[in-house]
Amino acid sequence: MERKATIEEAKSLFGKNFIGQQELQAIAENFPVAVPQDIPAIQYTPKELATYATDYILVLGTAKTTSGERLNLLSLRKQYGINPDISEPCFYNQDWYLQEDFMETTLANQWYLLRKEIIPETRAILPDELLKTCIHFPPAILCAYAFFAYWFHAKEVLWQHDFVWCSDTDHNGDRIYVGKYHDIDGVNKNGFSIHRHLALRMCYGTVDALCS
Repeated sequence: MERKATIEEAKSLFGKNFIGQQELQAIAENFPVAVPQDIPAIQYTPKELATYATDYILVLGTAKTTSGERLNLLSLRKQYGINPDISEPCFYNQDWYLQEDFMETTLANQWYLLRKEIIPETRAILPDELLKTCIHFPPAILCAYAFFAYWFHAKEVLWQHDFVWCSDTDHNGDRIYVGKYHDIDGVNKNGFSIHRHLALRMCYGTVDALCS
């Protein structure tokens, strides 16, 4: 069995796309997450990591903030707010999701691999079709965690104009998608977006309107 990669090997392979203990501590003033006391071993071999190093971020997850609060989408929203006129980065101003269960999901104390850019072949394809392939949708909390960590660590905006399908669904079973920090058309304000893709159900229909 091939040995697992060391942190030093992973850092060498990923460069700025590596966010581990030291990197999280360096941005703690702006990204106040509690780094696990016992850093978990990286679960990937050097060969596996080498195949991901160009296109993916390797990030250390954590379940708590520095104040001891559960780290989830609700705590991140409270941390960064919803008004870009006050501070950025922030969340896009919405509230439909505040009572949804997926907003309270947290991360495990482990290493996560997350692709930095949308896979070109997946654009404009419905999520149910993509799930029939070997693609794994990330949880929304991982996308948000990586987005804000990478903003402060690498000074870059992930998924600036794109949405990312997530593994989460709302209480109706509608698929969650996140991202698109900047509206290229300039209609909406900046903010990390959390939306749901409404599935077609019997409650959708239309009425007739006679306009002449």
